[in-house]
This record gives sequence, C-alpha cells and structure tokens, in this order.
Amino acid sequence: MRTLSERARDIRCAVFDVDGVMTDCKLYLAPDGTELKAVHVRDGLGLKLLMQAGIEVAVISGRPSAAMQARFEYLGIQRVWLNVEHKLPAWEELKAQLGLTDEQMMMMGDDTPDLPLMQRAGLAMTVADAHPKVLAVAHWASRLAGGNGAVRDAADLLINARSAAS
Repeated sequence: MRTLSERARDIRCAVFDVDGVMTDCKLYLAPDGTELKAVHVRDGLGLKLLMQAGIEVAVISGRPSAAMQARFEYLGIQRVWLNVEHKLPAWEELKAQLGLTDEQMMMMGDDTPDLPLMQRAGLAMTVADAHPKVLAVAHWASRLAGGNGAVRDAADLLINARSAAS
C-alpha cells in the first residue's frame, strides 16, 4: 500500500473539479440568469504555484461557466474541460495529451460525478464538505471546505511532497 507522500510525489498533473472544489458549491444567479461564482484568492495562487513547481494543472467540470473560463485563462491554465457530462473521456484525453498514467494524475472532486476519476487517480483528494461517497474513496481530505482554500491546501501538500523528494 502506497503512502500519501509516495502518491503525492508521483503526481505530474493535478486535475480539479470546479463547483464545490474551487467554489462553495453555491450558484449566485442574477435576475437575467447570469451565474456568478465566488472563488478564494489563495486557491488561485495555489494553482499558479503548482504550475511553477512543474505540475500540470487541468480542470474537468460538468458545468459551463464563462466566469470560470476567464479565471482559468487569467491564471494560465490551458487544459480546461467545462460542460462535460461524462468526465472520463476528458480524463483519458488529458492523459493521452500529456503521456501520463493514472498513477501520475491527481483528482480533486467533491461529488459523485467525480468518483470515476477519483477511483482511477493515483491520488484522490477532496474537500472537507464533500459528499460521503467521495470522502469514502479519497486518499486525502482537506480540513477546508470547497471554495474556502481547499485547493491551496491540496497544492501545498503536492508541492511539499515534491520538495521532500528532492
């Protein structure tokens, strides 16, 4: 059985869900139907730090979001799949693009649509307020809720594991 540190050291690509991981799982709706989302600034820095550490960052989400697409562009995240009903094909496409194995991939999700990816990932991570089925399969859960710095928490773990190995 591989330890958390061993799993984290092997990660070359960190994949994140959006709603419930990068956001607080709430949709803020304007009268015209426009969706607004709140994100945590530290999460954005965590994503940038991952990329600076040589870890590819990707997003696979079941919902569309022009606001989040703009955020990812601002952060320099190029591998983004939004409005994906079935996430596994995007996962396979990402692996093929990067030439990686499941063991080199991390998935951070919060609800049952993320389970197929989490069950394949070398490291399955989640947020403190995740669905119980997700908590049951995760190798690690942040002490923080989605949208409240959990992504930064995960990024720090990955970066620290990589630093400890060198």
